[in-house]
Amino acid sequence: MLHLKHVLPKISLVATAVAATILLSGCGDDAAPAGTVTLKTAFNQSENNPQYKALVSFSDKLEAATNGRYKLEIHPNELLGDQRASLELVQSGAIQMAVVANPLVENFNKNFSVLAMPYVYDNPEHQRKVFTSGVLDSLFASTKGTGFEVVTAYTAGARSVYTKGAAVKNPSDMQGKKIRVMQSDTMIKMLSCMGGTGVPMGQGEVYSAIQQGVLDGAENNEITYADLKQYEVAPYFSTTRHVMVADLLVANESFLAKMDEGDRELFRKLAKESTQTQFELWDKALDGARQVAKDNGATFTEVDIKPFQERCKPLQSAMLTTPEQKALYEKIRELAE
Repeated sequence: MLHLKHVLPKISLVATAVAATILLSGCGDDAAPAGTVTLKTAFNQSENNPQYKALVSFSDKLEAATNGRYKLEIHPNELLGDQRASLELVQSGAIQMAVVANPLVENFNKNFSVLAMPYVYDNPEHQRKVFTSGVLDSLFASTKGTGFEVVTAYTAGARSVYTKGAAVKNPSDMQGKKIRVMQSDTMIKMLSCMGGTGVPMGQGEVYSAIQQGVLDGAENNEITYADLKQYEVAPYFSTTRHVMVADLLVANESFLAKMDEGDRELFRKLAKESTQTQFELWDKALDGARQVAKDNGATFTEVDIKPFQERCKPLQSAMLTTPEQKALYEKIRELAE
């Protein structure tokens, strides 16, 4: 169900300031050829991120397929504001597109929460099938009337547990272990159903907390694990893959409505294709991160997630509060291998 009370009718001060800057300066890269419509696109991370590279590929293909009528102008590193401000800018039409975290869109339709439930996906391939199969099309279209539409989803990776002392292979190995989680009640409950204890903590404190014995480990994706060198204090990475995060590519609703029908179909098709590209780029980045961690002494252990899934079913049931959420959950599970 669409919760219109959550629609942001007023643009925040940050978004307003950014919109003014865009209008005054053009906020542009190199000037586009005459007749080209430039789609200003906000992105909160760096040019090295697989999502950014997928957007570049999307832009190149869109420009070629439309004979130069459309191209993306991608602004990384929160140059157009954080994700909330970027979503507001898309709603207002100040920019055309942005990549935003799934929880921001949950504010408009609670059914989006199903995409980030613990153990809703069996593995990354299952998530890819869900994102590219069309099963989410009606969900993505449900934000129409709020100023934006979701055009596709990108993966932000699978979160797994990493520990000091020994690897985690089953729920009994989690007993008594204090694992850092994001500051989220759902994440705390998830660690409990997995057999451990979730300790909410800022990311900047994790390394020293594990080193000092305050924590037994943490959970995150392999790229963050390697980038933050947490393999130095928690060298046992166990692929529990308990949560697979979604980021959403959103586009201004009025912009989409005004596109020529043929161009709009091309736009939607290439947006979905960019999801496949992004998964491939993410896999390559994961391979590099794993190798860095292994070269520095980390051990990776493949985990049978079924015992964890079974233990977390009561939490899943508690999170599925509407018939629409239950139906969406079943559709996602049907795509599991």
